[in-house]
Amino acid sequence: MNVLVLGNGGREHALAWKLKQSPRAGRVFVAPGNAGTAIDAENVPLAATDFPALIKFARDQDVGLVVIGPEVPLCQGAADAFRKAGLLVFGPSQEAAQLEGSKSFCKKILRLGNVDTARHWWFTSAEQAIEDLRLLHADKPNEVPLVVKADGLAAGKGVIVCDDLAEVERAITAIAIDRELGDAGDSFLLEEKLVGVEASVLAITDGKAILPLPPAQDHKAAYDNDLGPNTGGMGAYCPSVDIDPSMLDRIVAEVLVPTVHTLKRQNAPFSGVLYAGLMLCAKGPKVIEFNVRFGDPECQPVLMRLQSDLLEILLATAEGRLGQLDPPTWDPRPAVCVVMASEGYPGPYKTGHVISGLEAAAQLPDVKVFHAGTQRDAEGRVVTNGGRVLGVTALGDNIAQAKQRAYEAVRCIRWTGAWCRKDIADKAIAVPAADLPVPLNAITL
Repeated sequence: MNVLVLGNGGREHALAWKLKQSPRAGRVFVAPGNAGTAIDAENVPLAATDFPALIKFARDQDVGLVVIGPEVPLCQGAADAFRKAGLLVFGPSQEAAQLEGSKSFCKKILRLGNVDTARHWWFTSAEQAIEDLRLLHADKPNEVPLVVKADGLAAGKGVIVCDDLAEVERAITAIAIDRELGDAGDSFLLEEKLVGVEASVLAITDGKAILPLPPAQDHKAAYDNDLGPNTGGMGAYCPSVDIDPSMLDRIVAEVLVPTVHTLKRQNAPFSGVLYAGLMLCAKGPKVIEFNVRFGDPECQPVLMRLQSDLLEILLATAEGRLGQLDPPTWDPRPAVCVVMASEGYPGPYKTGHVISGLEAAAQLPDVKVFHAGTQRDAEGRVVTNGGRVLGVTALGDNIAQAKQRAYEAVRCIRWTGAWCRKDIADKAIAVPAADLPVPLNAITL
């Protein structure tokens, strides 16, 4: 079976790499892909949002399954367009994808499903929001723990955590007046700042069954010790040590199941990846946000551990028979992914720097370098083409060993301005391996 993956990031490289390993896989295409997907699959010079051209290509190449990686084409209706054309698709409809595409839609679904989340207030006027805040917090302007969120898609940069009124006002101004995130700031939410441990749980669902994946832990802040601005993710490890089996049970029962049921009741049945960004608070899990696709970089360590046939899992989901599959098998060893980024990221950065050392890193045991922001130049050299450039991922007998191997590979790779966080997975190293959670089997709804 030929497969078409849409996207050009580290997530799409990981998906194509794992799909190609399936005995059922024929040709695996990636549109538009990057320098890494060109090695493990076949790149197609088509934008992930050029639906008519992609549909024609899929028909011409006898593609049996389309896998949509990023959120933008999903929120623009890619899955609907392919399904209307008679093609089998892994990914939610445009309506269901608004769970990520619109923070206000997400809050509506959470409210209808009685899923716990932070208190929040929705605004379309920056002036009104600032006036209300000044009135409410006039007596304590230095104690205003709030999160400002752009309502629309913002590539992981639409969330600003604030501790005082001045910070809140600056965040509102940046999002809603200066429009630093474009149309994503047409409306925005003010949300209470939750206290607890942040965690991520990904699950695959066809709307009739839910398959939770091993929990992964992302690192959103740009710099060591979780300092600096939020990014698309500077690294991840799997499994998360903050989610034990009983907590995973609660998340499935209290978050995933009611969300899928509520979407179905709202005539937006969900099929694809449901990614819950959570805060584990004193009274239990609360939803920070949902994504409607594999996380990037969480996808990389999760798929590094998957031993079952990914193509069969995604195909069964697209065909509505996920609950009929045998439980997937996982490498018992944890995995760590370290993101190498361009100088200046998450702010402005330059591209076109030649990357060296990729071959040396690839020779290390239990290491895979997933490409994100790369391409080949006119001379055939791999060069930088994005802010997050590589996701260096490794397995180890424990998290400490996986981290050591990942950073050993990082030290092999060089380009002008390359940098990364040095503390990925440090918080997990002290946790005994015996305490790591075991993923659940598929649950029939």
